[in-house]
Amino acid sequence: MKKWIFPIYILFALFLLLGISCGSTPAPDTVPGQVPEVSVPQVSPERPSVPSQVPQVSPERPSVPSQVPQVSQEILNDSVARAEAARNRAIDFESPAYFPSEWDAIEAQYTAARDMPKSTQSDIQQAASLYNTAANAYDDIFRKTIPLYAQAREDEIISAREELINTGLTRTFPEYLRNADEMALAALSQFEAGDYYKARDTAADTLSEYETLLVGARIMLARNEIVDRGFIVHDSENFYIADEIACEAIEEFEAGNRKEAMTTAEEALLLYNVVLTNGWTIYATDRRAYAVLERELAITERANIASRSLFNEADAIFAQAERNFVSENFRSAANFYVDSEARFAISRYDTEERRQRALDTIRIAEEKIEESSETAIEAGRIIEGGSR
Repeated sequence: MKKWIFPIYILFALFLLLGISCGSTPAPDTVPGQVPEVSVPQVSPERPSVPSQVPQVSPERPSVPSQVPQVSQEILNDSVARAEAARNRAIDFESPAYFPSEWDAIEAQYTAARDMPKSTQSDIQQAASLYNTAANAYDDIFRKTIPLYAQAREDEIISAREELINTGLTRTFPEYLRNADEMALAALSQFEAGDYYKARDTAADTLSEYETLLVGARIMLARNEIVDRGFIVHDSENFYIADEIACEAIEEFEAGNRKEAMTTAEEALLLYNVVLTNGWTIYATDRRAYAVLERELAITERANIASRSLFNEADAIFAQAERNFVSENFRSAANFYVDSEARFAISRYDTEERRQRALDTIRIAEEKIEESSETAIEAGRIIEGGSR
C-alpha cells in the first residue's frame, strides 16, 4: 500500500504544475468543430555559457605559399636581361669560335642559373647571383674576342685590297679604290672608339665594296684575255651579251646600288668565263694537234735517240698536257702542249745540229786522211830520191 502513495504524490504534483501554467494563459475562443490553437511560447535557445576571459580565436585560414617580394623579382629580371645581352653580344662577335672551351664553361653557368628554382626569395637571390656571374664571364670573353675579331676583319680587307690592286683595275679607276679605303679607315676608327657594332657593319660594307670591285676587275681581265687571244670568234653571241650586262653593272654601281651591281657583275663574269672556256677548249685542241705532229717528227728524225734527254723532257710535259686535257683543264693543257711542242722542236734541231757536226767531223777527218796520204807519198818520194 505504501509503494503506491509516493508515485501518486509525484503525479499529483506534476498535474498541479501543469494547471498553474495553463491557467496563466487566457483560453482562446473555441469554435464548435474546430481544433483549438495552442500558442507555443517563443523560447530563445540557450547559449552555452562561455567564460568571459576565454580569448577570441580567429578561424584558421588555408596555408598559402609565401609570395616573393616584387623587389627581388625585379633584381632577378635585371640580372637575366644583363646576362642575355652579354651573351648575345659575345655571340655576335664570334666568341664561341675564338674560345670554345671557355665558352662551354660559361654556357654551363648560364644554364645552371636558368634551371634554378625561383619559388622563394632565397632561390631568386641565388639565381640572380648566378646570372650576374655568367654576365661577367660573357663580358670578359667578349673583351678578349674584340681584338681578334677586329684583326680578322682587317686581314680580310687587306687581302681583298691587295688582290684588287694586283688586277690593275685601280690604275684605270683609282677613285674606286680611294672610296673603299675611306670606308676601311672609318671602320678602324669605330673599333678604336669602342663602337663595335657600327664598326662591324662598316667593315662588312668595306669588304663587300672591295669584293664588288674585284668582280669588276675580273670582268676586265676576262674580257681583255678574250680579245687578246682572239676567242671572240668562237662564241661571239655570249661575248656581246656579257658586254651589255657588264655595262648595266657599272651603272648600278655608280648609282650606289651595290647589291644589284654585284649580282649583275657576277652574271656578266659568268658569260665571259663561258666564252673563255669555249675558246680555251678549241685552242687546246689545236695546240694538241701541233704538239702531236712535232712529237712524231722528232721520233721520225731519231731525236729520241740522238737527243734523248731533250726529247724525254718534252715527252714528260706532253704527258702532263694529256692528263690536263682529259680532265678538261683546257687552259693548262693548252699551255703544256705549247711547251712540249717547242721542246720537241728543240730536240729535232739539236738532233740536226748533232748530225751536222758529225758530218763535219767526218769530212774533216777524211780531209786529214787525204792530207796524211799525200804527205806519206811525198815523204816516200823524198826518201826514194835521197837514196839514189
